Amino acid sequence: MIAGIGIDVTDIKRIVAAVERNPHFTERVLVADEINQLAELSDKRRYEYISGRFSAKEAYSKAFGSGLGSRVQFKDLCIVNNEAGKPFFSKQPFDGNAFVSISHTDDVVVTQVILENRG
Repeated sequence: MIAGIGIDVTDIKRIVAAVERNPHFTERVLVADEINQLAELSDKRRYEYISGRFSAKEAYSKAFGSGLGSRVQFKDLCIVNNEAGKPFFSKQPFDGNAFVSISHTDDVVVTQVILENRG
């Protein structure tokens, strides 16, 4: 049974500006495994990756029902790509399944998260 659905849309230029303005922005949003994957990407793809993870974590917090900061923080979540490039949650606080979809154009990233109760 679905426990929550969250969606988010993020302007990639907004994330680029945040990274350029604050050198610690990436470390504030991403965890070590995500930063390791980020290091392997080209400049353009790096911003898409950071924007996608930022947006997906926002969508997760909406599906969780709390928003970011109160019960879920950026560092509580880890979204990495499997060998085929599909993103998945390798770390998340919900006691059930979490599914994520990330899509982007040159300017915008859209994400959706579905939380599903086990059993």
